[in-house]
Amino acid sequence: MRMLSYEERLKYEAARELGLLEKLERVGWAGLSTAESGRIGGRVGAKKREKRKE
Repeated sequence: MRMLSYEERLKYEAARELGLLEKLERVGWAGLSTAESGRIGGRVGAKKREKRKE
């Protein structure tokens, strides 16, 4: 199993926090709706901004 990049870890963490991890594992990234992908992207962006503040 390959190691996930920082970006990938953030995406999976955001999916888990939003309750989308099970669906993601079942259908893959392409199976998520645009709204779901956007929510994940928004959460990732917020995490990155927060990290830069530290």
